[in-house]
Amino acid sequence: MHLAARLRELEAEADAVRAELAEMDTLASQTEAAIYRLLSSVLASSNLSLGMPSDAELEAAMRQSGPRNASAGFDARRQQIPLVRNNIEVLSDRFMDRTIPQAVTLLLREEGAPLHVNEIYNRLLEGGFKFSGQNPTISIAVSLNRNTRFRKVAPGTFDLVMRDASKAS
Repeated sequence: MHLAARLRELEAEADAVRAELAEMDTLASQTEAAIYRLLSSVLASSNLSLGMPSDAELEAAMRQSGPRNASAGFDARRQQIPLVRNNIEVLSDRFMDRTIPQAVTLLLREEGAPLHVNEIYNRLLEGGFKFSGQNPTISIAVSLNRNTRFRKVAPGTFDLVMRDASKAS
């Protein structure tokens, strides 16, 4: 009986390790895609030779489009963060019986583009979603960070992982 209990513990631990490995694989593929997008944008914004660029060419191109453009992009994104609205009118009950990942999947599919957690929160409230915690936007961010269906594309901004897969093919 003791051995059977220990076997169950080990199987549960193995399942947890498998889940962590799957999450790490997902993160690695998302990181690889982000690096590819970054390199593509660096290469597109510079006049590099055709073919595979050398390390020196990549470093020079990244210096040219480096901090100046990165900080400008960050400031532009920061200004575009939607506000959490306090006077939201419930327009339907479509999200009433759904979890955060289920409801956000529907929202992101309909939007066709990434959304900031503040906008997700506003739209979930309009759809009748009931939040129980004191910090609903943090609950949304944590829930989406933990779910492999979503990826973070900017601070507080999420998109569907599958949208990337469909664009890549």
